[in-house]
Amino acid sequence: MRHIWRWFGPIDKVSVRDAAQAGAQGIVSALHHVPTGTAWSLDEILKRQDEVRAGGLEWELVESIPISEAIKTMTGDWKSHIEAWKVTLRRLARAKISTVCYNFMPVLDWTRTDLRWETRNGARAMRFDLVDFVAFDINVLLRTGATEDYPDQLVEDARRRFAMMSPGKIAALSTNIGAGLPGSSDGYSVEQLRDALSHYDSIGADKLRDNLIAFLSEVVPVAEELDMRLCAHGDDPPWPLLGLPRILSTEADYVKILDAVDRNANGVTFCTGSLGARPDNDLPAMVQRLAPRIHFAHLRNVSREAQGFPCSFFEDHHLDGDTDMVAVVAALIDEERRRKSTGRNDHEIFMRPDHGQEILDDLTRGAQPGYPAIGRLKGLAELRGIEHTLSHPASSATGLRPVAAERELFR
Repeated sequence: MRHIWRWFGPIDKVSVRDAAQAGAQGIVSALHHVPTGTAWSLDEILKRQDEVRAGGLEWELVESIPISEAIKTMTGDWKSHIEAWKVTLRRLARAKISTVCYNFMPVLDWTRTDLRWETRNGARAMRFDLVDFVAFDINVLLRTGATEDYPDQLVEDARRRFAMMSPGKIAALSTNIGAGLPGSSDGYSVEQLRDALSHYDSIGADKLRDNLIAFLSEVVPVAEELDMRLCAHGDDPPWPLLGLPRILSTEADYVKILDAVDRNANGVTFCTGSLGARPDNDLPAMVQRLAPRIHFAHLRNVSREAQGFPCSFFEDHHLDGDTDMVAVVAALIDEERRRKSTGRNDHEIFMRPDHGQEILDDLTRGAQPGYPAIGRLKGLAELRGIEHTLSHPASSATGLRPVAAERELFR
């Protein structure tokens, strides 16, 4: 796999040189300062490339070109925003960048109630506390019909929890839930969040999926023409939030999108952390079946704190948690070998160590939540160790590698 490191640009307190020292081979970045719905200029793209090269690596992928709420709802300036997306693709192609990760989550991107929750050993991790989230929904956001979306006992637990919250805790919870895209300065106040949610009053999962397919029908042919690949990131967490539909939470969700626009340029960002928060997602099996269309892998692990879903969970160490990371990596390696044997020029799958716990010097660095230097270095080292072991000739001889299941989709 190609080992990639996420960098948020010059504002990032983890430098490109840090990433190179950690063992990364390339950078995934984006122009977070460009307003959503506006085409990226070639000058700004080349400037970011120069900034990355100054640290000793290359800007190899984009994560992400934001998709506006206008596109998701197909209202307002959505047509001009799609045209700007196409222009950005063409300019990225001129800069020799060929892979773009994006997400289609309405209003909220990945959502956590705590961005720096303290673990038992003093490390800090991102966490989604279901009771806190429901307490916010019912008592702070005051969303109409919120209590009907949750079991009675959970509603009661949330009301008791809220009664014990300090004003500071309530403010922090509101800020964390309303945070914008990673790396951006955007975010929602409670009032702004209420307004944003209102635009989805008449949009359910089927309509949102139709809008995604319509968007892909416009941009995938452009990507194909440019020999580029687009890859959709899954919902995080993978279930409806605040009454909003989620349409990329399961394998079946992905199959609908991939079948609807059946081209290799329409692909998957396989995030083990996002998909792993649902116990009914069998991640190694999903990799095996979706493998030909996986263009980017985000490898991280979460520990679920209850059976079923929705549930509370936290970002665990990369080899801990509820996902069998060895089996996932083995399936990705199998797919790389298959692609190489068939002559695909994109046989190498991009991978990044996603998120990470703040440990050691991370605790005082103040980097972007979820993106510490040492926590990700540790994760990358562990993942590289798995990959090197499973790729070594001795692993086959000793039976260490699991046998991949037959792939039936997208051959």
